[in-house]
Amino acid sequence: MLPEEVIPAGPVTLRPHTDADAESIVRACADPEIVRFIPLVPSPYTHDDALRYLDSARAAWKAGGAEFAIADPETGEWLGNIGIKPPLPRDTAEIGYLVAPWARGRGVATAATSALTGWGLAHGLERVELLADVENLTSQCVAMAAGFRREGVRRGAEGRRDGTRRDLVSFARLRTDSGERVRPYLPWFPGGSLTDGTVRLRPLTPADTEEYLALQVLPDVVEHSVPPEAPSVEEAAERCRSAGADWLAGTMAQAVILDASTGAFAGDIQLSGVIPPLGQAMTGYSVLPGFRGRGFATRAVNLLVGWAFEHTPLERIIAGTSPDNLASQRVLERAGFTREALMRGLLPGPDGTRLDDLQWYRLREAPGGSGGPDGPDGSGGR
Repeated sequence: MLPEEVIPAGPVTLRPHTDADAESIVRACADPEIVRFIPLVPSPYTHDDALRYLDSARAAWKAGGAEFAIADPETGEWLGNIGIKPPLPRDTAEIGYLVAPWARGRGVATAATSALTGWGLAHGLERVELLADVENLTSQCVAMAAGFRREGVRRGAEGRRDGTRRDLVSFARLRTDSGERVRPYLPWFPGGSLTDGTVRLRPLTPADTEEYLALQVLPDVVEHSVPPEAPSVEEAAERCRSAGADWLAGTMAQAVILDASTGAFAGDIQLSGVIPPLGQAMTGYSVLPGFRGRGFATRAVNLLVGWAFEHTPLERIIAGTSPDNLASQRVLERAGFTREALMRGLLPGPDGTRLDDLQWYRLREAPGGSGGPDGPDGSGGR
């Protein structure tokens, strides 16, 4: 059995629960974010539910787990819950937490998670796991800030309130790990978006699903996609749902292109095929017909590549176009890319055919492009 004690955790303290915490727990568990991401929390949440939780928290200690209140170190005010579930085989346990809405934005979750994980590893655990909903980017950032490394996605690992299943991103910290913050290879855009005054880029989100799908099923966009197939509604929803987690994983930075003056959805752009040892990634883009010929694609490429060279270790960005997609080639030329090679039969085409790919590159030291008009097409990046 783990020892019940008080753990200093920087801006907070981890302490045993008291019955006086019940009222605050009820208030916090009415928060939509807690209801959304913690399916086991009853909704609506009552005082009796809080008392049942406090009973289970005390019982967890006897079962080999540990449940703490996250509290203000000076006032003792309850700010959240955090716990280690009873160890699994081979000295492995799972950590979980919730933080009250009024305590967020000041490092409470990271400090508590880091402290409790270190405490558990010091008391015999060899591995601590943390699972986060694929859409819960805040929790994934907390895991990385507390020294956890991403291991993958557990598909359909847990049920939702509506009867569907949700994917969980798996993180773990070992006794042998340093516990230092894991910094993402692809950081978020500074301030959340990039703009040159004409276009704005921001990360793709689940709220973009309808407009994203409408773009991806356009015949000329499908023609230049790899493979040249339109996504289903489910596939488009999954791409949007997992886009943030992919960004944090360092595998893809996918953004929407917006008209900076109106906020209208104009297209999408991404960095994919990220290869850290080579310092290389690939860009691709698509623009809705109503925004073509206005320089949006060129501006978006310049913004994304400029961000990549300033804020990531990437040294080389590549792109591919169909040999006959002259509009996309003009976009890349205006964005400072240089033609490199024609790869014969590189890509899968319709009905089992193979397609040529004209490849382009831009290096970190290369100057940016002009941001001029795309030309008559500018539909897609191949």
